[in-house]
Amino acid sequence: MQNKTQPVSTLFVVLATVFTSCLIAANLFALKQFSFGPVNFTGALLVFPISYIINDVVAEVWGYRRTRKLIWLAFGVNFLFVLLGALVDFLPGVGDNVESFHAIFGLAPRVAAASFIAFLIGSFVNAAILSRMKVRCKGRWFPLRAVLSTLGGELCDSLIFFPIALAGLVPWQAMPSFVLWQVALKTLYEIVILPVTVRVVKAIKLRENVDVYDNGISYNIFK
Repeated sequence: MQNKTQPVSTLFVVLATVFTSCLIAANLFALKQFSFGPVNFTGALLVFPISYIINDVVAEVWGYRRTRKLIWLAFGVNFLFVLLGALVDFLPGVGDNVESFHAIFGLAPRVAAASFIAFLIGSFVNAAILSRMKVRCKGRWFPLRAVLSTLGGELCDSLIFFPIALAGLVPWQAMPSFVLWQVALKTLYEIVILPVTVRVVKAIKLRENVDVYDNGISYNIFK
């Protein structure tokens, strides 16, 4: 019997690893709050936008179908991390660090559900916008497509996460401002780092000799 193997891109593996690590780190960094002017944010703001930048890179180079696999892979690993953390937190503990461990890994089910749903929808919206715009723009204007796709994805993410996770904890009157500030700063993050993103995309396309256009594909996230 002949074994058939498919080549695995080392760069894709590296990006997938960083992408997944950012999601796990965002869960932990979210416990740290800091202020930026009159608005409070969590430490996840510093790392979570990186996942959207990698989303843009993978969608631009390898296309939506490869990005779909990346998103589901990261979702599965993140879900496993949260599940194991909750399981260990449930075990009877001894010592002085029980409460500290619970503060980190004892995520409320509502917050965990909000995080998972927001991540899936936001990530797929980001990838779909970039993919469709690439076909319509015939591969041009990647910086504009990257910013607009991130804006759409982050907006969906925030509109889902904050109302579900913070309902009853934050006044509804303050929710729109909270969401808009999050989206604005995360998109600004994308814009600031955009020169690096453009160079990375060009370098990967040249090295991998690949530049996928998603003509006639299905955007069904369960495909």
